[in-house]
Amino acid sequence: MTETDKNQIPETEEKENDNESKNPFANNECDVSEENGENEKLEKTIECEFETLKSQYLRLAADFDNYRKRQVQERESLLKYGAEDTLKKLLPVLDTFERAQKSISDMDDPEKIRESFDVLKKQFIESLEKVGLQKIDTVGKEFDPNYHEAVMQTSSNDHPDHTIVAELQSGYTLGERVIRPALVNVAVNQ
Repeated sequence: MTETDKNQIPETEEKENDNESKNPFANNECDVSEENGENEKLEKTIECEFETLKSQYLRLAADFDNYRKRQVQERESLLKYGAEDTLKKLLPVLDTFERAQKSISDMDDPEKIRESFDVLKKQFIESLEKVGLQKIDTVGKEFDPNYHEAVMQTSSNDHPDHTIVAELQSGYTLGERVIRPALVNVAVNQ
């Protein structure tokens, strides 16, 4: 290949490139139609995915709304009927009260009435303990503000400082939660 031949080849290529740049539809026309086809396919795919995601979102939103409504119903039911188990455990005590009421009219001995009352009280306490209610220990114990409320202080050298000397009102817990603190009288050393 001679020097002139080499020079001619690039000119020819340049002429072809010039022709391509002058004619915008030369090779791009096929590409444009292919791109349009690809764009339409892509657009349909995107629309399909959008519709799928939209329906999934709507189903999920409906499921969540149903879940929320179920939770509200369960909460209302729990508030309305939550005491059912507790009341079932207390019904035997009510039955005993009714039997005692009938038999009291026949009793003349106050000791028998007192015994009946003690039986009722014991049965009632047992029923409350079955539900989980526990009485807070007080007398002789050290004062604990988590379980006791000091309403009185008594000067005393007979008891250690901050020891409960008297219970004025019983306190109760349900599990680990204090329902009512015990009202107590606390010894204070001088």
